Amino acid sequence: MIGLIDITRRIYPGVPVWPGDTAYRYELTAQIAQGDSVNVGKITTTTHLGTHLDAPWHYVEAGGRLESVPLSALVGPCRVVDARGQQALSVAFLQTVELTERTLFYTGQPNDWAAFPQQFTHVEPEAATYLASRGVRLYGTDCPSVDPLTSKDLPAHKAFARAGVFILEGLALDGVAVGAYELIALPLRLEGTDAAPVRAILR
Repeated sequence: MIGLIDITRRIYPGVPVWPGDTAYRYELTAQIAQGDSVNVGKITTTTHLGTHLDAPWHYVEAGGRLESVPLSALVGPCRVVDARGQQALSVAFLQTVELTERTLFYTGQPNDWAAFPQQFTHVEPEAATYLASRGVRLYGTDCPSVDPLTSKDLPAHKAFARAGVFILEGLALDGVAVGAYELIALPLRLEGTDAAPVRAILR
């Protein structure tokens, strides 16, 4: 459709997931070719598949579960920022770019991962606090996490939780021009969960 940009990662057999997490699998439980009246499939997956929304409960035991994230944070004006070359997002860098209520950061990750990335741009905790002070409610990234792959204490996740900023990870932003858009990023309506896959669109 004209004017719509899909910034959702493809989901397919073998799609890379976080090391040790549940792999994506699709299988048929009924098949027309086997004499059934319909084709019916079953999926097995991590809730953090591809493009996904973290619920605060994912990283803070007292945090809200998925249904606590308001749709108003996920739909509306947004800005795509070029953050390529940043090993970590710092306050100093953020002071050089335009921010809005929903800000998406393109760090140079490809739209399709041949293998799960071992290194990617993470966020310094002070930067999460700064984003909130500038009115950011939703932080979006093409990276699989806001903390390094080996992090166990998740300082950036927890800083975002304290600041009241929601986290949208695994966006497909390669080829998207920097600038202003409308974001529509709707997770599956999974109640009581820590995260859900999202279909994310820019208009």
